[in-house]
Amino acid sequence: MKPNQRLLSLDALRGFDMLFIMGFSGLVASLCALWPNLFTDAVAGSMGHAAWDGLTHHDTIFPLFLFIAGVSFPFSLAKQRANGLGERAILGKVIRRGVTLVVLGLVYNGLFKLDFASLRVASVLGRIGLAWMFAAILYIYCGVKTRGIVAAAVLIGYSLLLCLVAAPDAPAGADPLSIQGNLAGWVDRQWLPGRILYKTFDPEGLLSTVPAIVSAMFGMFTGEFLRRERPGLTGDRKALYMALAAAAITLVGIAWSGVMPINKKLWSSSFTCVVTGYSLGMFALFYYLIDVRGWKRWTLFFRVIGLNSITIYLAQRIIPFGRISDFFLGGAASKCPEAVAAVVNNAGYVAACWLFLYFLYKKNTFLKV
Repeated sequence: MKPNQRLLSLDALRGFDMLFIMGFSGLVASLCALWPNLFTDAVAGSMGHAAWDGLTHHDTIFPLFLFIAGVSFPFSLAKQRANGLGERAILGKVIRRGVTLVVLGLVYNGLFKLDFASLRVASVLGRIGLAWMFAAILYIYCGVKTRGIVAAAVLIGYSLLLCLVAAPDAPAGADPLSIQGNLAGWVDRQWLPGRILYKTFDPEGLLSTVPAIVSAMFGMFTGEFLRRERPGLTGDRKALYMALAAAAITLVGIAWSGVMPINKKLWSSSFTCVVTGYSLGMFALFYYLIDVRGWKRWTLFFRVIGLNSITIYLAQRIIPFGRISDFFLGGAASKCPEAVAAVVNNAGYVAACWLFLYFLYKKNTFLKV
């Protein structure tokens, strides 16, 4: 593939992923409440995070975004090198992007309130920035085999560390993989500055960021594979191979969960594998439909979101989209039964967010970090 070739599937999948952050999860849950049964209850429950061990759809959103960021980097790097950018300049851009995302995470958490005593330093954007940055540095300076060894060593080492070493201040007999006994929480209590989200544990803390690097690395392995050109390696075959790899790594994660449970808050090694399988499978599907078969017309709705994903993530903290929805639809919602009103309000919120992004799209305005 050419260095400057843009994968529409990446933009569409990123938009599909961010749609749930943009209020679609609430819309799905409110729709399910209209027809309560075992199936709809399960679907509604999957729109929130697992309390500790376990996996819901909502748990896949964050790692899928990080995976997508990884996939795009080999294309970005090839383009920068083709434009004559030196390795030192590229490294500077990588570090600057990582740091910028950490700062934007602080802004999201309320940096401008200037209440530093209660400011949470850990953040979703901060983890994306750090995990992507370290994965990108490894990609620039290490070959495939070395990066593969590093990824395996991190996942195995992290799993052994958390399974075998309990927090030094844990209650006697505490499970080292429990919220009270895990080592990641102890590391946060000792060295993570600022407010800790759950007082004793932060799901975007220091130690659990390490396996998140591997999530970004898996994305970069995928992007590297997509850029490979050799006779017979068609788009159809690439999609098939990615789908098979997705199934394989998902099975590895499920098997691993017998030793270390699937746990997003700890970003457990089994979680890393299972959500990578999901991410790779979803990307294989979008890649096949959009970039291989050329079915692109349906993607506009998602691309409008995907091209400004960081924008809408931050904008929801700044712009009162709920009040905008209420201004236009509040009257109609007030005339409806409570369950229907929830659907109207959630649909209005999603629509307000999307129309804001569509306005930016038509103005060719995109926030790039």
